[in-house]
Amino acid sequence: MKKSLACIPLALAASLPALSAQAQDGAPFKAQVAHRVSAMYPQLETVYKDLHANPEIAFQEVRTAARLAAEMRALGFDVTEKVGKTGLVAMYKNGAGPTIMVRTELDALPMEEKTGLPYASKAHAQVGGRDSFVMHSCGHDIHMASWLGAARTLVEMKSQWKGTLMFVAQPAEETVSGAKAMLADGLFKRFPKPDFAFALHSWPTAHGTVGYNIGPVSSNSDSIEIVFKGRGGHGSAPDKAVDPITIAARFVVDVQTVISREKDPKEFGVVTIGAIQGGTVGNIIPDSAQLRGTIRSYSPAVRAKLLEGVRRVANASSAMAGAPEPDVELKQGGMAIINSEALVLKTEAVLKDAFGSANAGRIAPMTASEDFSEFVNDGIPSMFFFTGVYPAKAVAEADMPGGKPLAFNHSPFYSPVPEPSIKTAVQAMSLAVLGALGR
Repeated sequence: MKKSLACIPLALAASLPALSAQAQDGAPFKAQVAHRVSAMYPQLETVYKDLHANPEIAFQEVRTAARLAAEMRALGFDVTEKVGKTGLVAMYKNGAGPTIMVRTELDALPMEEKTGLPYASKAHAQVGGRDSFVMHSCGHDIHMASWLGAARTLVEMKSQWKGTLMFVAQPAEETVSGAKAMLADGLFKRFPKPDFAFALHSWPTAHGTVGYNIGPVSSNSDSIEIVFKGRGGHGSAPDKAVDPITIAARFVVDVQTVISREKDPKEFGVVTIGAIQGGTVGNIIPDSAQLRGTIRSYSPAVRAKLLEGVRRVANASSAMAGAPEPDVELKQGGMAIINSEALVLKTEAVLKDAFGSANAGRIAPMTASEDFSEFVNDGIPSMFFFTGVYPAKAVAEADMPGGKPLAFNHSPFYSPVPEPSIKTAVQAMSLAVLGALGR
């Protein structure tokens, strides 16, 4: 393992400067939180850069989990490791009151970083038996640093709230399997089932801003794997063969009519084909062609229509060519995250008061998927929100005609600006939890 950056436990860092009597006696929580976050920020940035430089992929997050576990124990949390393979649960009891869950993700992506940052990742991992670079290109390092900052802030303010904090560090979000692994390992049987849950996600919007929505905030995700079957033959005599490549090509075009002619145009739905493999050389018609893709939607009704439509069009494409029935496998991925209206309305007032209406507001749901939905669908009223990571000027210029596009999540150039992105995320999460605790 490569040598890491300096590791300074947050609880062992320099003590927080005392608040003025006025701040202690009368200022709202937002002032206290902002003051504390500013004081602890240097340590949070150190943790962030360490995590960024040393990423690990799904279910291999051993170093990452150990770093977070040590930080949380230093803050006074009771930490249980190896929940759902590499996940951890940190509990902090502070009298009678609600149990609030705050989730972060641990894993990175198998891709090469090209940001050129001084703390850029050079890490490698084995992925499917092959060596791969690894990079935090989705912001999970921002999330972890913010998670730690919120935990420290809430502990420092423990005299002002009652209840139980349940801070969950989840593995394997990128493979949409970590939340299921933690639940299968008895997450809500071994530990109290939360009254409310929160999670945040970095987003390529202006730092200092917070976005959220009532209802769906992410999409359902289903994968497509189809094997079209034909009869192999010579490319010069297609009449002696049944060509699975033309069948696959017909399917790719025709399946889009499910979107354009069968789905309600006011509803979101996407079918994307990302890979086709078939054949070896140009003068041989293969006997099969494999196709892979993804289906995205928000509503259960649209999801059901798209799943049925994909299967029907695949079968019809083969039938039109007189070919055998294809093998069609549609696998469920992450389900849409549905935010609790009551929790969002309560938290929205807190966020608008802290950041102003211009910087905290509702945004359209993302079209990507996220397995935080597994916890939500277990019956926990939840709120998933977004925090910006780029300078406002860069965001504005990117939206102009001919403007330079900003690197999106999963880009090898994704490079959030740590300050004030982390500060905003810590403040937003701390205030959201305080609001749910009734403070």
